[in-house]
Amino acid sequence: MLNTQANEVHSSEKTQAQFQLVRQHSLTLIKDLSAEDCQLQAMDDVSPIKWHLAHATWFFETFLLAKYLPNYTLFDEQFKVLFNSYYNGIGEQFKRANRGCLSRPSLEVVMRYRAYVDNAVNELLQTGTDQTLCNIIELGLNHEQQHQELMLMDIKYNFSVNPSFPVYRQAPSNLIEGSYSLGTLKYTEFSQSITNIGADAKNGFSYDNEQPQHQALIHPFRFANRLVTNREYLEFIEAGGYKTPSFWLSDGWANVNAQQISHPLYWQCIEGQWFEFTLYGLQPLNLDAPVSHINYFEAAAYANFVSARLPTEFEWEYVAQQQVLKQPQNNLLTPTVCKQPDTVSQLSDTCWQWTNSAYLPYPGFKPFSGDAGEYNGKFMNNQMVLRGGCVFTPKNHLRPTYRNFFYPHQAWMCSGIRLAKDLL
Repeated sequence: MLNTQANEVHSSEKTQAQFQLVRQHSLTLIKDLSAEDCQLQAMDDVSPIKWHLAHATWFFETFLLAKYLPNYTLFDEQFKVLFNSYYNGIGEQFKRANRGCLSRPSLEVVMRYRAYVDNAVNELLQTGTDQTLCNIIELGLNHEQQHQELMLMDIKYNFSVNPSFPVYRQAPSNLIEGSYSLGTLKYTEFSQSITNIGADAKNGFSYDNEQPQHQALIHPFRFANRLVTNREYLEFIEAGGYKTPSFWLSDGWANVNAQQISHPLYWQCIEGQWFEFTLYGLQPLNLDAPVSHINYFEAAAYANFVSARLPTEFEWEYVAQQQVLKQPQNNLLTPTVCKQPDTVSQLSDTCWQWTNSAYLPYPGFKPFSGDAGEYNGKFMNNQMVLRGGCVFTPKNHLRPTYRNFFYPHQAWMCSGIRLAKDLL
């Protein structure tokens, strides 16, 4: 009995430490932002940073405290609607496209809301934890890490529409032309295999859409050793890639013409020179850096241009199983540089990689139980899977089985191009 109690105390202390670490990181991300910065919403797909901070807090209040802390009092009854994202089982939600209209509550009130909930969670943890509570907290922390990534993506887009090109952070001194260079793009051959795909729920945290682990037939294929660069993508543009319908999927060609797209999202050509908007402001285009903020249609069109294709998500995971998934302890916004160009690199620390796989349930898929069942499953239509991770992703949030997903026309997230070819 004494050992059991000691284990419970240790587990509670570990959970509390992890909770404080993740929650603090969200505040670190906004330390250089003003209240006005945190209010911006430049398009429907992004959210104000203030909303992200409140929504991640709402998650803990709704799924943890309101159910498991005796006599818990909600910070504000109206927050049940204002900061509910898409949980119909919970109740009404405020319209996503109008989140930027919410001048009230203020950022100062949202910060008090976070502190109020954090104190309540710590109070709950003082009473000890069981597996149910640990599972909810773990889901909540991973959920907040997802929003930390989204916060950086949304800051970038919100700042990008400002013609003064605001700077979120000063560029690190090692972010120089050529620092990404990995040499000539090469392909590694992989033979046919029947392999396990997906996460084993017994081996640490994973989302329900990564489960259950199942077998998949992998046909022989070739996998690019690195991501496509800005230099290579510029060749596509200069060859008339955005004006040649034969490269494009039908919906992609319609999107290009309807939106008048002629280059990646954050590129600008000024007096004949290409620039790219970054979190460091407007910078000369780094030709050796991976092309980023590419939508699925652009990725597929480029692959056609170079007589290649996008990998399936199962091919991507099969390769990742055989590589060391890098989790570098580097600057949050600075990708590492692989010193071994013959290996498969840039799997997780640079750009999310579009795959040619529709976002669908695995055989035997079961959503999370209870209200959290709406987390992933209901979005399994009309979206495509991205694999890996990106420079904005918290490094301890990565794993080879992670399935990200977005609509084919979206590009504000940090997405790039990994090529593959059939091995005939």
